[in-house]
Order: sequence, then C-alpha cells, then structure tokens
Amino acid sequence: MELLRNIKLSDYSNFRIGGPADYFVLAKSIEDLVEALDFGRKNGFDIYILGSGTNILWSDNGFRGLVLKPELKAIEFGGRVSRAAAGVLMKDLVGAAVSRGLSGLEWASGLPGSFGGAIFGNAGAFGGEIKDLIIEVISLDRDSLRIIKRRGEACAFSYRSSIFKLNAGKEIILEAALKLTPGDKRSLYEAAEARMNYRKERHPLEYPNIGSIFKNVSVNQIHPDNPVLKVAPIKVDPFPVVPTAYLISEAGLRGIGCEGAMISPKHPNFIVNVLRASASDVLSLISLVKNEIKDKFDIKLEEEVRIIT
Repeated sequence: MELLRNIKLSDYSNFRIGGPADYFVLAKSIEDLVEALDFGRKNGFDIYILGSGTNILWSDNGFRGLVLKPELKAIEFGGRVSRAAAGVLMKDLVGAAVSRGLSGLEWASGLPGSFGGAIFGNAGAFGGEIKDLIIEVISLDRDSLRIIKRRGEACAFSYRSSIFKLNAGKEIILEAALKLTPGDKRSLYEAAEARMNYRKERHPLEYPNIGSIFKNVSVNQIHPDNPVLKVAPIKVDPFPVVPTAYLISEAGLRGIGCEGAMISPKHPNFIVNVLRASASDVLSLISLVKNEIKDKFDIKLEEEVRIIT
C-alpha cells in the first residue's frame, strides 16, 4: 500500500473542483484495501471510498481524513455470465461486451463512472438500469473486513439507489457478476453508438461536469392537482417521471451563473465548471434551483450527485 499526502481532490473529480485530502490511497488489491482500512481505523480517520469521481462534489476545503480509491479492474467473460471488478470503467465494460457480441449494456454507452459506482447508485438511462443485469455482488465490510456475497435481489436496488448507498458506504463493492445475452455484434455496436451520440449532442461534455445534478421527479411524488402534470413531458426513467431539466428550463434558469459555475444552457440539469469554479459556486446554484422549483412548481428536488462538505 502506498500512502499519499495532501493530494488535490480536484484531480479526482470530473468537476475539477476540490481541496486536498490529508491522506490518499490507490488500492490495487484487496490486500491494499484491508491495509488502508486498518491504517485509517487505528488512527481514527474519517474514510471516504472514492469511485471514478464522475458524480461527486468535493469541498473547497478538501477532506480531513483518508480517501481510499479502489483500482480493481479485472473483467472476465464466460458464456452469458460475465464478472467485472468495481474499478472497471463503464465505457470499457460496455466496449468489451459489445465487441464479444453480448447484449444488455448498450444503454450505458457513454455513461461516465465505474462499474462499482453504477451498482452503488443503480445507474440507468434509456429505460435500462444496472439492477436488471446483476446476478451477484461481492463487497468488503469496512469494519469487520468480512467478504459479503449478495444475490442481485438482496441488494435493495431502487431508483438511483442500492443497499450500498443506503448503508452510507459501510461496504466497499469489490466485483459483481452480470448476465448478458448473445446478440448481433453490428446491431449492438450501432445501438451503443447511438446512445453515445445522443449524450454528445444533448450533454455539455465540453465542460467539466458531474452529470445530472438532480434526480428526475416521479409522477407519483407530485400532487395530482399540480398543474405541471398537464403541461410537462412525461418520460419513463424507468417509471413515469417529469424531467428535472424541463422544470429548470421552464423556471428560466438556463445559463444562470455564479462566479465560475453555470447552469448549462445545453442541458439545464447539468451545472458546468466554465471558469475555475469553486464548490461554493456550485452549491449556490444548487440552492437557487431547489428554491426556484419549489416556489414555482411546488416540487422538491433531490440531488443525484454526492456532495462532500
């Protein structure tokens, strides 16, 4: 295990925002993970488990404690059951599956982040969700250092959540098995390419960002008499929702900025770092959006990103 000091967390966030971490470990094996957890526990440090940094807003003050980043990246294919380590990037997993003519992950083409992060937050897009593919997840209990195996149905998957998220990171996802199905390689490639192109056209990928800031709003969470239901577009995600981007746009917030951060005119559920933004700049815009949507539509938004203060 290599223990690093005062590492800039802005280098480990797609947002390019964040102060220094007191201690930082890139764990390339389970042994590294165990050693780092033991070190943190013995010294009484707060420990944060970091994925690929694609949906996290770090504090400008950094993190007082130990940031532990698992770097487990093996992928195995065997028939229809595949197995991948948590540190594998989703783009690499999708590419590997498509190149082998295995279907099931095309919806995730262009999805940022790691496989472990996708499981943690039950990532989804275009009607698909990671939970629909998971057979088994193997994790490490941070306190007891015990290996835990769960079938997919025991992972308490729900909209952008899982038992791992509900347990506040008390377990570290190590790897998971997923079921894919044989398909036509050319058709799979075209489907994956279409999803990728959609993201490039609709999302402000030209600026540092951490994806959709807020969850879409379930129709069931909106009062039946709320007039927004009569005019808003309804999409399936994977159940009927009002897109938060629509609400932000209708509230007139496209392009609104705060110092170096801006609500994207291209996709208003993204906040982008246009000019060396600080976490405070982003938090100000998050607060503004939540207040405006509550005032104008009587709808309470919930963040999809993780905010570390």
